Amino acid sequence: MGRSNRIIVTVLGKDRVGIIAGVAQVLAENNVNILDISQTILQEFLAMVLIADMSGSRVDLTTLKAQLDARGKELGVRIDAQHEDAFLYMHRV
Repeated sequence: MGRSNRIIVTVLGKDRVGIIAGVAQVLAENNVNILDISQTILQEFLAMVLIADMSGSRVDLTTLKAQLDARGKELGVRIDAQHEDAFLYMHRV
C-alpha cells in the first residue's frame, strides 16, 4: 500500500445516534486502528474525518471501502475511505 498504511475516512450526512459507533465497529472488526478523529455538527449535519492505520488489517482497502459504504447506507450517511497518499495527491496545492 505504498509508503504508508494510513487511510482517510470521511463521513457526511444528517446527524443521528450511532454514526460514530457504526464506523468504529467496521474498522474494529477489520483490525483497523483509529489514530485521530475530528467531527463537527453544522446545523443538523455531521461532518467527520478520521485517520486510521490499516497495518494490522485483514482486508484490503477495496473490501474495507465496500463495508463502510454498506454501513453508511444503513446509517443514512455517505462514508468514503481513501489511501493517505491518494488523498494528499488529490488535495495538493
